[in-house]
Amino acid sequence: MLSLNEFWFILVAFMFVGFFFLEGFDFGVGMSTKFVARTDAERRAFINSIGPVWDANEVWLITGIGAMFAAFPNWYASMLSGFYLVFVIILLALIGRGVAFEFRGKAESPVWRTTWDWVILFGSIIPPLAFGTMFTAVIQGVPIDGDMQMRASFSDIVNWYTLLGGVTLTMLCFMHGLTFGTIRLMYDLRDRCRQVAKKLLPINAVLLVAVGVATFFKTDLFTVHGNLLEYLFLVGIVVYLFLGYFLTRGRDGWAFFSSGLVIMLVTGSLFIGLFPRVMISSINEAYNLTIHNAASGAYSLKVITYLGLTLLPFVLGYQIWSYYVFRKRINHKEHMEY
Repeated sequence: MLSLNEFWFILVAFMFVGFFFLEGFDFGVGMSTKFVARTDAERRAFINSIGPVWDANEVWLITGIGAMFAAFPNWYASMLSGFYLVFVIILLALIGRGVAFEFRGKAESPVWRTTWDWVILFGSIIPPLAFGTMFTAVIQGVPIDGDMQMRASFSDIVNWYTLLGGVTLTMLCFMHGLTFGTIRLMYDLRDRCRQVAKKLLPINAVLLVAVGVATFFKTDLFTVHGNLLEYLFLVGIVVYLFLGYFLTRGRDGWAFFSSGLVIMLVTGSLFIGLFPRVMISSINEAYNLTIHNAASGAYSLKVITYLGLTLLPFVLGYQIWSYYVFRKRINHKEHMEY
């Protein structure tokens, strides 16, 4: 039977996996507005495809951070203070992107729209790049002392391995956004999304293999949970092959599901590899933060468990309903504004 510590670790992991699955295609769509769209109407179509849902997708990040704060306050304190600048950059990028979505259509000036288009692009690239870099640094290990204080230098967070993780997550989000475009857009724009996604298949395959090999040598994840991660790696290969098959056959819904499953396997493997740790100390393994020394008291965990189990079904139900309501494809040949 799961302890409450284990339950809340799984719940936090679930929130972050859900965030990268849902917000991942938002990021990819934002990148597509520059790299795939050719006209203003096509850019509006991309933006409108996520217009009703992008802000709800970001709620998964807020909920995940909130769950971390409630269940594992020491994890929350060490991570958010240690990666303070990284989180500031992420938040500024997300805020800028949200403002751009709202302001872009407020004037007809080409300069006005082009400016906000660039904000959308950088607001879509920076968060996955920063998140990927940060979480790769976490599994590599960061300098956490006996007081649970993280004092990382620039090279502890930004190095070739962490940047590889950041670039890989960014490219996976780009492809996820393209597969989302195939189920939400129409005509030539849908076909172009499919063609660009096909071109990304070998690039992302190389990146994923490179990250997997580097993780084997740079971290202890395969030592701690070797067999399970190896099985997940094999499952990931199978899913990725199915992704290529579905893209080639024009099975757009299954291609989107497969690209999302790849992201879920990558992010889920990170948490599985960490367990029962939540942050790894590069100073001394005795200073690792775990689901035990980073957790709230037993009574607090019990109270928030009741609250979480009560509210979570409503949140999930509302989001599922919103996706159902806004399921219609976007026609970029019609006049649209967002």
